[in-house]
Amino acid sequence: MKDNVAEEHLYLAFSHQCRDSIFPLHTSISLFLLSYCDCKLFKVFLVPTGEDVGDQCVTNSLPGDLEVQVISRCQLPVVVQSCSLPAVVVKGDRFCRAGLSVVLRHIIQKTFEADPSKKDVLELLGFKKTCLKACAEVSQWTRLCEISIPLAVERFLMAPPEQCQAIPPDILLFERKLGEPVRVHNDDKIRRQKLQQQKAGAKAAVPVLGEEPTEELKPGEVHEHPSSSLELSVAFSKLLAQEAPDAVNREAPHIRRTKTSDLPLLDHVFAEGLYFTVADLVLLPCIHQFLVFSKKQGKNLVNLPLIANWYRRVQEVPGVKKAAGKCNMELLQLPELMSAPKEQLQDSTSVPDELEEDNEDSHFIGGPRPTMTKLMENGIEAKFSPHPCPSWTLDWTNLPSAVSPGEGKMSRDRAVRKQQQLNNLVAAVTKLAKPGDSIVDFCSGGGHVGIVLAYMMPSCQVVLIENKELSLIRAKDRSDELGLNNIWFIQANLDYFNGAFNIGVALHACGVATDMVIEHCLRARAAFVISPCCYGFIQNTVKFKYPRSHQFKEILSNKEHMILCRFADQTAVQLPPERRLIGKQCMGLVDLDRAWAAEEHNYSVQVISMEPESCSPKNNMFVGIPA
Repeated sequence: MKDNVAEEHLYLAFSHQCRDSIFPLHTSISLFLLSYCDCKLFKVFLVPTGEDVGDQCVTNSLPGDLEVQVISRCQLPVVVQSCSLPAVVVKGDRFCRAGLSVVLRHIIQKTFEADPSKKDVLELLGFKKTCLKACAEVSQWTRLCEISIPLAVERFLMAPPEQCQAIPPDILLFERKLGEPVRVHNDDKIRRQKLQQQKAGAKAAVPVLGEEPTEELKPGEVHEHPSSSLELSVAFSKLLAQEAPDAVNREAPHIRRTKTSDLPLLDHVFAEGLYFTVADLVLLPCIHQFLVFSKKQGKNLVNLPLIANWYRRVQEVPGVKKAAGKCNMELLQLPELMSAPKEQLQDSTSVPDELEEDNEDSHFIGGPRPTMTKLMENGIEAKFSPHPCPSWTLDWTNLPSAVSPGEGKMSRDRAVRKQQQLNNLVAAVTKLAKPGDSIVDFCSGGGHVGIVLAYMMPSCQVVLIENKELSLIRAKDRSDELGLNNIWFIQANLDYFNGAFNIGVALHACGVATDMVIEHCLRARAAFVISPCCYGFIQNTVKFKYPRSHQFKEILSNKEHMILCRFADQTAVQLPPERRLIGKQCMGLVDLDRAWAAEEHNYSVQVISMEPESCSPKNNMFVGIPA
């Protein structure tokens, strides 16, 4: 066990207790992971969301071996007050991690760092440590686990009895995903083993794990299981740190010659596929509450056989029942349910259109000219406002090296272009900012924009928000080198930031992220300076539909708008000049749609080309000011 670990404070919301769970469910999930990891590294604070919650009521609902302190929201550190909980901060530091996935991944990483023998805990992060790493704004799976299912279960439990008859659509979507074929690294080898097993009629050995086994399994020891399968063997072998079974030692020649497309597909064992991950620990408290309530209401679970079997299987994982006991969760013992034929479940497990993935064909035939012509016929063309200060520049030669983007790992030419991009954004922000203003650098990356602003405007408060931990750590190291005391760092998805601010800024916010930043600024009635990027990644999401403005919606379909987005990405310097010009026009049209959408909220918005335009192929910039 490593010593001298910095004290970290974990802040969890508390609204009420229902049976054996604390609400919101994000808090129950966080506490369950702490119990599963046997993690004592964090000092835990509960933050009641209402004024009528007593300390005793709160502490009676907690795992028995966990010490907590109850504080009000006004007692939170300043940086945490701008975030949705859960959140983690090193005591006395200005670096905050907020949001369920970010906090859970951090708990797992710190547990392993403190005790490297806990390799099973690190395995919760999955292949290449990417489980729930993608933010919910762009990953449908992260959104389902982190947001949709916890909220759906909370609403299910809180709704009046007459409204609780239907299974929540997000639960049905999870059932459907458990029935999808599994894709895992090196699955070709496992699928060949499965084919060989099928042909040989062999049965794989599966370890059966009771609640608390009376005798421990010795390394390499496996018990027979009547309903064994190769997938179960592979999954539980990894949990027990055993070698995966080799089926019948070596593949037969006819198995090796079988085409990959002819190999049998793998079945789900756990939420993400074959292996037990943090996604299972996120979903277990939610599904548990749903099943307990459904059972009390006498509801039939025949339409959820895969979820029921997954729930049973998760209980066999070492440490799960022990963690559940600590959290006062009385896990149900469900009978094994057989999957009904797909056609029988089709009606009862129908998922609403808004939860379905958008399968519209994204391969467009033809170029953008018909769409551009259609807009021109309606009097709409790309238009750019004159640059307010085209020759303005920072005195880079006299700035400390930690302020310059060249301090990072980039070539000299790229560093010069990055400085030119920063000149444009900093000039615009400087004209807007007043002493005491709060400036938020969204999608901050390594902090190129935010650090310059914090250094140049010491009378303003600057907040950097970024989902990638390593990028934000690099930004903090540069800030520490400069001795800046007017800057804060938040590792979180954009949706978890809810603080007030005066100016929002973003350099090359990718795809839909630009629209998310604009939305945050509109909600805060803040000015914004934003440079978009990655137009080709723009697509309809749960929150955003395209086109954005009323004018464009009356003329273009979503597919026609997507054509503009795809061709807006064709501005690279190596492309022919005529093609780059069309790409620039498409960029201008997409951004004009965004600007008009913001103006519908009583904003004045200009779309400007950066100077010089050669500083980036993506050289558009918005400047929006609330009226």
